[in-house]
Amino acid sequence: MPDPMTIASGLSAAGAIVSAWQLRRRALRAETQLELLQAELEAERHAASHDPLTGLPNRRAFFRLAAALLTDAAGQPLVAIVLDLDDFKQVNDRYGHAAGDQVLVSTAQRLSAFAGDNLVARLGGDEFAGLLASPTVDRRWIEHATRRLCEALAAPIPLGTRTVRVTASVGLAPVHGPAQLTDALCRADAAMYQAKSISGGRATRQLVEASHLAEC
Repeated sequence: MPDPMTIASGLSAAGAIVSAWQLRRRALRAETQLELLQAELEAERHAASHDPLTGLPNRRAFFRLAAALLTDAAGQPLVAIVLDLDDFKQVNDRYGHAAGDQVLVSTAQRLSAFAGDNLVARLGGDEFAGLLASPTVDRRWIEHATRRLCEALAAPIPLGTRTVRVTASVGLAPVHGPAQLTDALCRADAAMYQAKSISGGRATRQLVEASHLAEC
């Protein structure tokens, strides 16, 4: 006949194993739920700071990130850039809003490729901005950078069975510190609108150079 103490000891050990297994399951379930909550929180943070169409930082994130970059720049020359697509409304009117969205996505991709690791953002509509590190901020470098960016943006964009060329007006202005960010963006914006007025009489969606240097 089995020893009652042995049986009790065995039952106790079995109960301990079951309890440990249940605790392990609850811990794994809690860990999974925590990971899901963290992922959801991260997704919400990303959505709050990024443009849903292009994936670029939005206006609020741009100013926050730009201020941080300018604070940590340690004297490195930086250039603020503002660009706006020419006659973008005509793309939506002629080809539809889906085509307009594709043009915006392509513009964001080309601006990002041009900027490399530098900060670029979509401020809203067809307006984009960036903060570029540069070896210098002299007139020749800024004019060359503006020309290269305009040429990159004016390359044909495939839209299904057709392609479209959308030109952009670009303005650049040197910025030397966080306190000058708003002023530099205003000067870049003014330069961009001057470029737009210069190219406004030309045929839309053609490969044209629309560049202007923002004076300090």
